Amino acid sequence: MIRTSSTAIVAALFLVTALAGAASGVLFAYAEDLGEISALDNYQPDTITHLLSREGEEIGEFAVQRRLVIRYDEISPLLRQAIIASEDGDFERHFGINVPRLAVALARGLLPGQTITGASTITQQVARLLFLQDEYMSGGVFARTGLRGIERKVREWILALQIERRYTKREIFAFYANQMNLGHGRYGVEAASRMYFDKRAAELTLDEAALIAAIIQTPSRLSPFVNPDQTLARRNNYVLPRMMAEGFITEAEARTAAEQPIVLHGTRNPQSVAPYFAEAIRQDLAATYGAEVLYEGGLRVQTTLDARLQRAANAAVDAGLRRADKLWNGYRRPPQNMLVAGGSLDDFSPARWAMPIRTGDIVPAVVTAVPDAATALVRIGTDEIALTREGFEWTRRTSASDVLAAGDVIEVAVEALDDEGRPARIRLEQSPEIQGALLAIENATGEILAMVGGANFEASEFNRAIQARRQMGSMFKPIVYTAAIDRGFTAASIFIDEPVSIEIAENQPPYEPENYDREYEGPITLRRALENSRNIPAVKAMQEVGPEAITDYAVRFGFPEDYPPFLSLALGAAEATLLEVTSAYSTFPNRGVRMEPYSVVSIADRDGTILEEHGPVPHEALSADSAFVMANLLRGVVQRGTGGAALSLNWPVGGKTGTMDEYTDAWFVGFDPDITLGVWVGHDEKRTIGNNATGAAAALPIWIDFMGTYIDLYGDRTRPPGFEPPDNIVFVRTERGVIDAFIRGTQPRTASGLD
Repeated sequence: MIRTSSTAIVAALFLVTALAGAASGVLFAYAEDLGEISALDNYQPDTITHLLSREGEEIGEFAVQRRLVIRYDEISPLLRQAIIASEDGDFERHFGINVPRLAVALARGLLPGQTITGASTITQQVARLLFLQDEYMSGGVFARTGLRGIERKVREWILALQIERRYTKREIFAFYANQMNLGHGRYGVEAASRMYFDKRAAELTLDEAALIAAIIQTPSRLSPFVNPDQTLARRNNYVLPRMMAEGFITEAEARTAAEQPIVLHGTRNPQSVAPYFAEAIRQDLAATYGAEVLYEGGLRVQTTLDARLQRAANAAVDAGLRRADKLWNGYRRPPQNMLVAGGSLDDFSPARWAMPIRTGDIVPAVVTAVPDAATALVRIGTDEIALTREGFEWTRRTSASDVLAAGDVIEVAVEALDDEGRPARIRLEQSPEIQGALLAIENATGEILAMVGGANFEASEFNRAIQARRQMGSMFKPIVYTAAIDRGFTAASIFIDEPVSIEIAENQPPYEPENYDREYEGPITLRRALENSRNIPAVKAMQEVGPEAITDYAVRFGFPEDYPPFLSLALGAAEATLLEVTSAYSTFPNRGVRMEPYSVVSIADRDGTILEEHGPVPHEALSADSAFVMANLLRGVVQRGTGGAALSLNWPVGGKTGTMDEYTDAWFVGFDPDITLGVWVGHDEKRTIGNNATGAAAALPIWIDFMGTYIDLYGDRTRPPGFEPPDNIVFVRTERGVIDAFIRGTQPRTASGLD
C-alpha cells in the first residue's frame, strides 16, 4: 500500500513537472490572444440605480447585481484579513499563481478517489470573475478533463500574471471585494454588509467580518438567511482558525468571536418607503434610457419625495383603509389555515419575523390554540402571546372560537412590548379589501412630496394615484364656480335650489339632476351651495356660464381636453386621476398658478454627470383675485360645510368632499397655503364602498391624519401661515356673519366692508 502511494506521488510530481514545461510554451502561445488587462483601469462593474429623497435618504434601488463599489481603505481591516486568510493566505507573497499550492493540489488530485481543488489565488479569481465568467467551467480547477479545460486554466494563469504585473495588491483585492457574489443578488462586501448587518463594510466587527468571509465559498447555501447553522459552523470552524493561523488574530480573540451568535439587522428584500412612487420613476427611466442603463448603469436619481411625509402617508392610508374596511365590510375569517392546508404550525415562518418589531407595527402571526372563549394564543417568531377579548372586540363576536381557530394565519397590531422588547399586547387586524390613494403636492413648485397608490404594493402594483381614472363627483364643482366668479358671480350670488327639468335635445329625455339628500333649500348663496355640496346650483351655474366655457376652464386646470360639454359635467360625471384633481386644486392657494407636478429633480450617471434636470413649470390658470376668492370659499367647506371634521386641525385649510352615486368613490382634496393633498377611497371595480361611505366619512379621516403629521413636522402652531389676499380683494360681512372675499367692485352694495 505504501509502495503504491509512493509511486502515485512520484508520478504526480513527474506530471506536474511536465505540465509546468508544457505550460511555459502554452503561455507564450495564448498570451497574444487575450484582451488588454488595462480595461481594469476603468473598472465599472454593474452598479445600482439609486432613488434619493429630498433629504438624501435612499427610497428605491434598481439593479440586476446589487453592488456598491468602495475603495480598499473603506473595507474593514478585519474583513480584509478574514477574506485573505480563508481564500488565499499567501496573497501578499505570491505573483498571481501560488506554485507550491498548485503543485500540492495537483498531486493530491491525482491520488485515487481525489479531485483537483483549492489552488486558485485571489488574483486568479479576479481574472475568472472579470474576464472568463461566461466561458469558465463550474466546479474545481480541473472539474472536467480534456484540452478545453486545460486551455481555460492556462488563460486564467496568464490573466492573473498580467493583472499582478499591472496592479498593486491593494487594487487587486479591491477588484475582488467589489466583484464577488455574496448572496441574494448582492455583489461586493459593501452591499453584503448593509444587507446582513445594516452597516458599512468599514464598521464590521470580527465575528461579522468572519461571517461574510464564510459565505464566499457558496453564498446560495451558506447565507445566514438560508442556513444559519452552516454559516455559523464555517465561521467558527474554518474562517476564525485560519485567521488565527495567519497571525491576524489571537486565540482569545478567535474564541470570543466564535461565542457571538449571528445577529442580522438587515433584510434580503428591503421594502421601499414609497414603492408606488419608485415604480412610477422606474417605468419612466426604462422608457428613456433602456433596461441596461437602468439596471446596470448606476444612475443617481434625485427625487422630490419627502421621506418623512411619505411615512406619514403610508400610515394614514393604512390606518384609514383598515378603519373603513372594518366599518363597511366587517370581519372576515382568515383565508389561510396551516393545519387545514395539511401543514404544521412550524411551517409558517415569514421573513417579517426576522426584522425588529416595534409598538404600532402590524405583523403576521399564526394561531396556536383557542383555549377559552376570551382568549386565542398566537405565535410571533418564537413568542406566544394571548389575544384577549379586547383585541378582537371590533369583530362584534363574543367568543374567540367564533373568530379564530388553531392554524389560522392572521395579522395583529402590536400595541405594547415587554421589558425585553417582545410583543406583550396585541390586537387582531385584517388586510383591507377597500383600496385608496394619496398624493401631496407642494403648491409653489409642483413637487410631489408623497404618493400612495394602493392598500398593498406587493398585492397590486397598479398605481391608483396616477393611473386610475375615476368619476369626480362633487370634486368638479369648484371648477364650475371658478368660471362663474370670472363671469361676475360672487360668494353672495343667489341660486334657487329646487327640482329642475332641463331640455337637452329633441327626442332625448330631459336632464333632471337631484341633490344628494333629495331635499331642496330654495334661494341659496353660491357660498352655501358649495359648502353643502348642493347639486342643483352647480348645474344652474354651469348652464348660465355655458358648458363649453366650463370645459375650457377644465383644460386650464390641467384636465384632459376631451371632456364633453354636458351639464352632467358639473356633478363630476367625467373621469380624472387623483394627480389631476390634486394638481388642479393646488391652483387656488397658489394665486391662480398651477405648477406642473413632477417627481424627479435630476438624474446623474455613475460618474456624476447630470443627464437631466427638472424644475417648476408654471401654468397661468386664472387671476390671483379669482383664485383667492375660490380659496376663501373652499375654506368655508371646512369651517361650515361637509369638510367640517378638518376643523380639528386648528389650521388654515380649505378643500372639497366628493361622493359618487351609490358610494362607489369617496374623495377629499384640500390645501393649506403650502401644500395640496388629495385622497381617494374606493374599489378597483365600480361597486359600493358601503352605505353612507361619503367623502367626509371615508376619505377625509385619512386626509386629517396626514395633515396632522405634516403640521407637527413643518408647521408652527403659534404662527400658522396665512392666505395673503391680492390688493384687489375686499372683505364684506354677509349672511350668518360670514366674512366673504370679493373682487373689488363686485361686493354687495348693502353690506359694509371690513378692513
